[in-house]
Amino acid sequence: MTETTQTPKGPPEQPEGAYEPYKPSSPEFRAAMDALRGMRQDLFHEAFAYRPLPRASVHAPLVRRLRGRMREYATWTPHAVITAFGVLAMLIAANSAMLGAGDNFVLGLLALIPVLLTMVRPVGAFWASMAATPVVAVIGSSWDSEWPWLPGAFACHLFVLTIVAIRTRPRTAAWMWALTGVYGVVVTTFFSWGPHSGFDANTAQLLSFSALVLLAVSVWHIRREARQEVTAQQSVTAHERSRRTLLEERTTIARELHDVVAHHMSVVAIQAEAAPYRVENPPPELEKAFATIRENAVAALAELRRVLGVVRAEDYEAPDAPQPTLADLDALLANVREAGLSVDKTVTGAIRELPQGVELSAYRMVQEALSNSLRHAPGASARVEIGYVLGGLGVRIVNDPPPNPSLLKPSPGAGHGITGMRERVSMLNGEMTAGRTDEGGYEVTVFLPVAAGTEGEA
Repeated sequence: MTETTQTPKGPPEQPEGAYEPYKPSSPEFRAAMDALRGMRQDLFHEAFAYRPLPRASVHAPLVRRLRGRMREYATWTPHAVITAFGVLAMLIAANSAMLGAGDNFVLGLLALIPVLLTMVRPVGAFWASMAATPVVAVIGSSWDSEWPWLPGAFACHLFVLTIVAIRTRPRTAAWMWALTGVYGVVVTTFFSWGPHSGFDANTAQLLSFSALVLLAVSVWHIRREARQEVTAQQSVTAHERSRRTLLEERTTIARELHDVVAHHMSVVAIQAEAAPYRVENPPPELEKAFATIRENAVAALAELRRVLGVVRAEDYEAPDAPQPTLADLDALLANVREAGLSVDKTVTGAIRELPQGVELSAYRMVQEALSNSLRHAPGASARVEIGYVLGGLGVRIVNDPPPNPSLLKPSPGAGHGITGMRERVSMLNGEMTAGRTDEGGYEVTVFLPVAAGTEGEA
């Protein structure tokens, strides 16, 4: 038994003269292909697309000086100017050859139509002018020594080049000028006879005049684009300046708010911690009450600093601490009970995990409603009802009227709590009702929809 070894096979050898692998094209070839693609995009792609000429703005320098109906008429000035050019080209074409009335009428129409077409299909008007030029040359060649651009075709094509260059962009104008030159050279070289043989000055004149006009139009385009870019840059700069000013104002407000509120909250926390030591043998209830006051003051101070961090810094990143959910509702109710509010909780339905935004919003709304009960109905009792229903979560907070409204004066509020609750509900596409009950209390009812596919994804 012999052992054979197999050598790995490489690519088969190519005979001499075989097809060589593809090599990247040269920069010149790529530049030429890009140029051809540009010409196709400018002159062939949707060449006859409908692009109506807009009316002049009522804020234009000349138009805004007029009043009443004259201003309305003045907005049609661009259309009137193009029509005048078309009529001028028609008159030149109809009176340039010693022909019959019918031939002169045809020559006039062939000069008028491309100019008028620039108002609705600018690139198509160029091709219409190019197509009309040889027809005009055939009709009037025996009566005119100019070749290949008869006077009417000369004026028509010059007007069309100018108008289309104004309505498009400089690159399109350059391609039109180049094709015009190619047409003139080809016609005078291969389709000349008799007195029209050879390359006379007719095509050169058209190219010279049109080059000067297109150069002026291109400069106008460049100036307008530069002006628009400067205006846009100034708008961005003004926006950034106002945004920076707003950020500085927010920082100032945050600093002042921190200096005022945080100072007083710190004093409350310190006094609550030191108060039991000022009384000899304080009862446990008093120590517990002061401890609760201190805990609430410290928690409020931490929340204040977190919110002020958002206001103060534009690139503030929220801390990684978890946000409260409905699972933390018992701790909230215990805290409220220690503050003196008698509150009961009822949960109906199958308890399940909901999206974090829904649970956080429900928690904050219960917190705000109970805070309102403490502030506006001191001494009253409240009920919190949580209902896990199909398709969403229902929340209802009801507080009874205060038992002794004459002895305990409610604390006034600015009304931002209910507004904030409505904003949260609107953000989640929910529904909310808030108002007084028949017994004189207050009720807040909220329904937060939850899509079936998002439950349990929190």
